[in-house]
Amino acid sequence: MNHEKARQLALCGVIAALYVALGIVFAPISFGLVQMRVAEALTLLPVFTPAAIWGLTIGCVITNAYGLTVGANIIGAADILIGSAATLIAACMSWQLRRLRFRGLPVAAAIPPILVNALVVGAELALVTATEGAFWPTFFIQALLVGLGQFGSCMILGLALCRTLEKLGLDKKLFASRQQSV
Repeated sequence: MNHEKARQLALCGVIAALYVALGIVFAPISFGLVQMRVAEALTLLPVFTPAAIWGLTIGCVITNAYGLTVGANIIGAADILIGSAATLIAACMSWQLRRLRFRGLPVAAAIPPILVNALVVGAELALVTATEGAFWPTFFIQALLVGLGQFGSCMILGLALCRTLEKLGLDKKLFASRQQSV
């Protein structure tokens, strides 16, 4: 394995570990009907490196599995696959939107994690909580609640993280690579 591949693999692991650590520390607000998963602020890291895509996905898989084992993840085992797939899809979309900036911030890259998770996790929550015949009203409420939590994590915390990393020059020190492709 060459130096650059090893560096990207290590970066992927660090991002996954950060996601899991934040998911566990903030577990009481990371799962449930009303949630704000603070770890989702990291979903803006694909703006800086494609290694973040797999780091976020692996971190989400482990966090969702942790939530299941401690009884916090009310969606169940399906969330390990489906919720993590939503993270993978959103991270890929964020990578594609990384260059679109508004006032210097990657606002467009924050939109996929909000919308994809609102739809996917909102649907998962509606499937496990809706009473008979009430899927769609429950889905719209759950999608709205998940979307609001994601907005706080991505648009507020995630964009603040990006601004801080760029302002301190850490975006280049931590994520600079000779090869930036997925």
